[in-house]
Amino acid sequence: MFKRVMVAVIGIPALILILSFAPPGAAVLLTMALCGVGAWELMHAVVAGKGGDKLLRLTVLVAAVTPAIIYEDKTQQTRLAVLSNLPLTATLVLAFVLLLFLSAILDYTEQNRIVFSDVTAALFSGAVFPLMLSCLLLLRLEEYGQLLVFVPLGVSFGSDTFALLAGLLFGKHKLTPVSPKKTVEGVVGGLLGGVLGLCLVKGLGLWLLGLPFLTWGQVVLVGLTGSVVSQIGDLSFSVIKREFGVKDYGKILPGHGGVLDRFDSVTFVAPFIWLILSIL
Repeated sequence: MFKRVMVAVIGIPALILILSFAPPGAAVLLTMALCGVGAWELMHAVVAGKGGDKLLRLTVLVAAVTPAIIYEDKTQQTRLAVLSNLPLTATLVLAFVLLLFLSAILDYTEQNRIVFSDVTAALFSGAVFPLMLSCLLLLRLEEYGQLLVFVPLGVSFGSDTFALLAGLLFGKHKLTPVSPKKTVEGVVGGLLGGVLGLCLVKGLGLWLLGLPFLTWGQVVLVGLTGSVVSQIGDLSFSVIKREFGVKDYGKILPGHGGVLDRFDSVTFVAPFIWLILSIL
């Protein structure tokens, strides 16, 4: 517990400093690191010791590079000379898909081959996961992005915290075998936490920037729906751990596990919030 608390005490201020107050380039580097480590953790959990290990380096490389490519697309600083109308992000994903299947073709033998499940694991780890998490970066690059980037974090961390507390204090009814410790009461607490987390972000926005970017009604609606998405994200990564017999994705964050153990819900909430705020 001490390690868990100390990581939170040190890590949360560092996260705030890099995402909000540091130049956008620092946020890009942080997102690249999170995506690269997360991709490695997921591939290691799913394909360790199998033919899919051959895809590990390519997958981690593409995952780490994706935020930088998204940044280039967002700021419109570079385009491919020949394919001037095709965004770099789409080009990267297409090239990644082709390289994955090319690897499967070249390494195919009856005795030793890369199976399709490993290819799909690489696709999720190297493309889908970093694209989802990089929505944090997209929010940071928007007007008032120094505040908006904390909307998914507020919803996700608030939901996680209150779900844990409600489950410990009131939990009696089991939710799902996917995560035996989760309870229905914890889900309700998570809904409340998602709203309170977003209330905190809105309060800081009003206090620091004078920015009423959401009405209080929208705060409740986005907080509730965001919490649902957050808890689905948490359970989704738990499904993967259950299937492959993994307790934690990694040990990089003492007391918390790996990047995916801490940012599983954020990975789902970030694109949801980016889409909702784009609409609103």
